[in-house]
Amino acid sequence: MKNSLRRSYLITKLLTYFFLILGAVIMIFPFVWMILTSFKTVPESMQIPPDILPKQINLVNFKDAVASLPFGSLYLNTILMVFFRVVCAVLFSSMAGYAFAKLKFRGKKLLFGIVLVQMSLTSQIFIIPQYQMVARMGMANTIFALVFPGLVSAFGVFFLRQAYMSIPDEVGEAAYLDGCNQWQTFYKIMFPLTGTSVAALTIFTAVFAYGDLMWPLVVNSDLKMMTLSSGLSTLRGQFTTNFPVLMAGSLLAMLPMVVLYLIFQRQFVEGIAGTGGK
Repeated sequence: MKNSLRRSYLITKLLTYFFLILGAVIMIFPFVWMILTSFKTVPESMQIPPDILPKQINLVNFKDAVASLPFGSLYLNTILMVFFRVVCAVLFSSMAGYAFAKLKFRGKKLLFGIVLVQMSLTSQIFIIPQYQMVARMGMANTIFALVFPGLVSAFGVFFLRQAYMSIPDEVGEAAYLDGCNQWQTFYKIMFPLTGTSVAALTIFTAVFAYGDLMWPLVVNSDLKMMTLSSGLSTLRGQFTTNFPVLMAGSLLAMLPMVVLYLIFQRQFVEGIAGTGGK
């Protein structure tokens, strides 16, 4: 009996590891292929059947990618966009989430229902009205235009509202008895208690903003005011595409996020894993 249980346990463990390794290989393979392609020549990248390894290390692709795109401006625009979107998402979502969770006011359910409806809609349907608003303000081809859709986050409001809902009302009542007003209760007591959720929202917002392609491509037509994702799209030709140069540019574009992940790996994991608990 014990041997059969041990055997079934080992089989289950082996199958678990097998599927985990298989999933990891499937997810990592596109990144490995991108790195290998960035060192190939154009004929090697289009060869059928394809060669996995390049015949020789070709660094000309990186020089061509840097010569084709103003990476300095693209990096700066992307960093500023991500920074301001994160700040706005955390600031406004925290205040709105606290209001929906702990305050009582007329129209609270109606307003929160509007937030849920907006969150359930795809972001693409807002592109035209958002572009018209930015254009009428004369802010196209600016950093503000890149940040504009991220000034308020419906997902962030809902996400942090749930975090504030998990905090007992007695905490706020105790702060009120100690002489805190509503604003002091928020930023001195309640906001620090949602640190894990705020960290998770920061990660989600940064990742989504870093990979945003459509909005920067629509609102900023000047190459020097584009982001990394929209700038890379200009490397695709109408009829032919130099895939090694495109992959080299993609590798250069993903380096900042990889470096940030390696530096803040613990915070990434804790921020995402901690959202499942109270």
